[in-house]
Amino acid sequence: MKPIPTVSRDLIELPPVFPIVISQSEGVSPLFQRLHWHTALEINYINRGSGYYLINGTRHDFREGDILLINSNDLHRAFENEALVMTIIMFDPAYFALEQRYDTELLIPFREIGKRFDNLLDRGHPMLPRLGAAIEEMRSEFACREPHYEAVIRSQLVQFMAFVNRYFAKERERRSSHIRGMDTVRLVLNTVEADIAYPWTLKELAAAAHLSPSRFSALFVQTVGTSPMDYLIQLRLSAAVSLLESSDKKIIEVAESTGFRNLSNFNRLFKQHIGKLPSELRPHH
Repeated sequence: MKPIPTVSRDLIELPPVFPIVISQSEGVSPLFQRLHWHTALEINYINRGSGYYLINGTRHDFREGDILLINSNDLHRAFENEALVMTIIMFDPAYFALEQRYDTELLIPFREIGKRFDNLLDRGHPMLPRLGAAIEEMRSEFACREPHYEAVIRSQLVQFMAFVNRYFAKERERRSSHIRGMDTVRLVLNTVEADIAYPWTLKELAAAAHLSPSRFSALFVQTVGTSPMDYLIQLRLSAAVSLLESSDKKIIEVAESTGFRNLSNFNRLFKQHIGKLPSELRPHH
């Protein structure tokens, strides 16, 4: 495990409801010239020009058409050689917690950089131009902000990560311990989803995995990209949205049936993560 960076963390402000920011940079801004790190995941697409990144002490030269992945906590800084233009996508990994119910390895290209994946995706791979085009489509959607652009970007980013998983993993056998870890997390996810209303504690989830709370939390974050309790909140809110839109249950009943014991806490979390109050999702609202 790499040491925790001592450099101050950059406070990247992502919108709470749609925590994705897509921008295009000409040259290297002062923010990226210095050594820095942040909790957001980052994708860089080199539209034009060349330069290099220093990521955790390793130099990665890049040029037009290249794509780089930067994980949470990676210490990095960028340098421009000539006429550099690049598209930058920054997003909160927790935003894709629900997608990981179906593909627990969705964010593994970030989590296993230096093992099965590299920061710089392989040049010459026939899939690279398609991924570059997808990034440009996401940038266009983000800039135009036409109706439902959030759903379009979210789906494209999920597809992007799925293709990176499929085509850019290094050809070597996974360690048996890694496979056991994935199976352990899947087992706990299934247990939680079978009874989301139960007042799960971290200690109980860790016990279901036959691990200590600290070891289980580390394994869960590595696999899913967010903490066990944050994932549980996302899962409960997703179920609450479904009930609010498809049933006549009172809001307090919806809250209780999805594991929220306090109505004010339910309303606060709902507004924070969904962007609306529970009452605003009622069909008659």
